[in-house]
Amino acid sequence: MTATEPRSLPAGAPGLGPGPALAPTGGPVVSTVGIEEEFLLVDRLTRAPVARADPVIQAASYPLGDLVQSEFYRCMVETCTRPATTAADLRAQLRFLRATVATAARASDCLLVASGTPVVPPTAPIPVTDTPRYRRMARHFGALVDGRLGIVCGCHIHVGTADRAQALFLANRVRPWLPALQALAVNSPFAGGLDTGFASWRALEFGRWPTAGPSPLLDPASYEEMAEALVDSGVLIDRRMIYWFARPSEHQPTIEFRVTDTNADLDTTLLVALLLRGLCATFLARAGEGRPPPDVSFALLSDAHRYAARYGAAGFALDPFTGERVPARALIDALVRTAGPGLRAAGDEAEVGRLLDALRRKGTGADRQRAALERTGRLRDVVDGLADRTAGT
Repeated sequence: MTATEPRSLPAGAPGLGPGPALAPTGGPVVSTVGIEEEFLLVDRLTRAPVARADPVIQAASYPLGDLVQSEFYRCMVETCTRPATTAADLRAQLRFLRATVATAARASDCLLVASGTPVVPPTAPIPVTDTPRYRRMARHFGALVDGRLGIVCGCHIHVGTADRAQALFLANRVRPWLPALQALAVNSPFAGGLDTGFASWRALEFGRWPTAGPSPLLDPASYEEMAEALVDSGVLIDRRMIYWFARPSEHQPTIEFRVTDTNADLDTTLLVALLLRGLCATFLARAGEGRPPPDVSFALLSDAHRYAARYGAAGFALDPFTGERVPARALIDALVRTAGPGLRAAGDEAEVGRLLDALRRKGTGADRQRAALERTGRLRDVVDGLADRTAGT
């Protein structure tokens, strides 16, 4: 597929709504899935973030329309797929979106880079994008808005749901599995031009924002009560700032997962999305059993996420169910087994197995960033490798 083939984006209204569900005989109902990816724009000479989002978005919007959008800082762009029912469709959309925006970036003398944090720090603070909402956020949370270390890029997965009650049902049951998913997608070991010692520094940096962390156990009534209280008290400026790792979307009929770094390796992004949809389908199929969600504490979940951010997929993990330190691989294998019924219903089981085997051979994004620096000793080579993988070259 090339960047001149808009057929890779199916017809229909843009956005991440649920679309039609798959209903395989004798198995879970499998919903649609969509992906939002945040990217950095870096200068082709310095490899540092640059504030060129406006011309890049303008150029990319001709083929993509509102599937490419601005983000909080002017060195960032975001793309979003339309709802997909198959892994092949989702892969095709991601590839086309990335290739199109990468071409627009080159026309503005910059590179499109998928990394949770900038590898090379900006030479000067990057301005906030000039919209009323972003200006208000910058005023309200000024201590968090430095235009340097606060620049982070995440990947958000949307799984179609029937309503808010169903989204909260899923959030309550998927939340203990999100540290294992986070560990698969770590891709931000560097900050300020230095190795942080973490596989995902983005997780710590973004965690400074209010509500960025595990979601509480909520039903629709308590969700409404808490959301109103967070805004009325001034903790948040609006409900869109509810940054829980699993939340009902405020603008689409979906559950949105906001836990992972953006990844240059498209296969990693696809793996996370398919696993999340598989988990959701599995838990929805068990809804009639009437089991309560696991009552895992916020503190234990937070510690489990910190382990994931520190060690990634190859080191230690904290089991949210037991509080014991275990190999991360064991939790990831348990995650895949739990998602198994949903994966089989969607026909994704073999693809997930292939993608997971490939990730374990190649390493996580953080592993590959560090390996690139070890080979050459130059951060610019880390950035170039990320740019090549992001654009699919």
